[in-house]
Amino acid sequence: MDAEPLVIAAELLPLLNAQLAWHYRVVPFSATAQELELYTEPDRATPALAEELEVLLGRAVRLRPAPVAQIERTLNKYFLRQNTAGSAAPGPAAAVSKAVAASDDFLLQLIQEARNLASSDIHIEVYAAKARIRIRIDGQLVERYHLPRTDYPALINRVKIMAGLDIAEKRLPQDGRLFIAAGSQQKMDVRVSVMPTLHGEKVVLRLLNNEAVAVELSSLGFHPDDLATYLEGVRRPKGMLLISGPTGSGKTTTLYATLKLLNLESRNILTIEDPIEYTLDGVNQVQLRENIGLTFAAALRTFLRQDPNVIMVGEIRDPETAAMAVRLALTGHLVLSTIHTNSAWGTVSRLIDMGVPAYLVANTLNTSVAQRLLRRLCPVCKREEPFSPALYPRRFVPFRPVAAHSVAVGCEQCHFTGYRGRQAVYEVIPLDEELADHLKANNLNVSHLLAERGIISLAENAFALFERGETTLEEIYPLLFGN
Repeated sequence: MDAEPLVIAAELLPLLNAQLAWHYRVVPFSATAQELELYTEPDRATPALAEELEVLLGRAVRLRPAPVAQIERTLNKYFLRQNTAGSAAPGPAAAVSKAVAASDDFLLQLIQEARNLASSDIHIEVYAAKARIRIRIDGQLVERYHLPRTDYPALINRVKIMAGLDIAEKRLPQDGRLFIAAGSQQKMDVRVSVMPTLHGEKVVLRLLNNEAVAVELSSLGFHPDDLATYLEGVRRPKGMLLISGPTGSGKTTTLYATLKLLNLESRNILTIEDPIEYTLDGVNQVQLRENIGLTFAAALRTFLRQDPNVIMVGEIRDPETAAMAVRLALTGHLVLSTIHTNSAWGTVSRLIDMGVPAYLVANTLNTSVAQRLLRRLCPVCKREEPFSPALYPRRFVPFRPVAAHSVAVGCEQCHFTGYRGRQAVYEVIPLDEELADHLKANNLNVSHLLAERGIISLAENAFALFERGETTLEEIYPLLFGN
């Protein structure tokens, strides 16, 4: 039998608490006001168990058998297992609002649920008459729970207590962190941001999952030619390798995958980050603390005295940091960093705007990368339709003709979004001698040279995903304007 987890509709999850689900090894299938259908293991699907659950849950129960391995995987995916010794016997499942008010378990279960769904953030928000909880899946927010406004303060206080924040302070923003066991050998690192709003405090929990450190460069989405070019830049002993893109485009994941490749016993690697999202053994990581003067630029000045081979700067965002990064690259270090620009070549203009002379950019920048994340269509529910070129942006010239395209539909497996997972697309420009000469001459119009080198643009890499039916025109649309 297939041991993949069963798919549980979001509105059914609050019907059982984790303790009850694990104790009886049951998971919800469907529910009405009078009856609840549950999956359980074949040898447990007995009238006696149904009667016991009816007493606990207060409604008729019908049991449906499912393979043991499938029940196990479903419980692990949707219900946080409690390891507390001497816990009380399971009681009736409560609605989410009651769980928030009465049980500290709810916050832990919420975080575990978000982790199981590969979510990056949890948003807890309050309005005039209600509160809601949304989680970000594949870059988009999906609403998971409503709760009465009266139950909201207890949940916020629980978050603050776990993160070591001041529960009495409700007028000013607060930031903190909390750590939650995610398995016998692993802890989840959760960054907490609390912000006062019109009707109360809004909380955002950022899930920093150390499993991302296991990602390899080859699996991120580079075109094979782009990956070869990128690795050539990584193998150079000095110079700057910069990755550009908006917030949330996966730049940090690419940087960590690069550091993992460079992390050898013979190298001294230093990083300055805000925040340190993942920890890497063998890499000396420094947390930015601007309130005490530990800025990117200040840290880089100290790094010069630490005999580094490789330096990673979380972001080049001001002239002082840009100047220090260039200085480090000139003195024989490999510098990795991110920068906010719209394209790989736009990084050059950005550095010049920050006051770095063009000839220094030419002498230090060895590779410039642009990156975006695109949502992939759910393979279960996507639908193919005839395609009309009229749907393209005006003046866009398609790279190849497309007769049919896939569109998002939505099903339980993709939480009715139509998408499941994301794919990075890249544009990689190696700064060779001819490009450097154009820079030194302050000639930034090099589109003909990039075309001669066969540089694959962000738009073309995104178009290839669309052409193969892996994503939609809506996802790639913003990238087509630069073509």
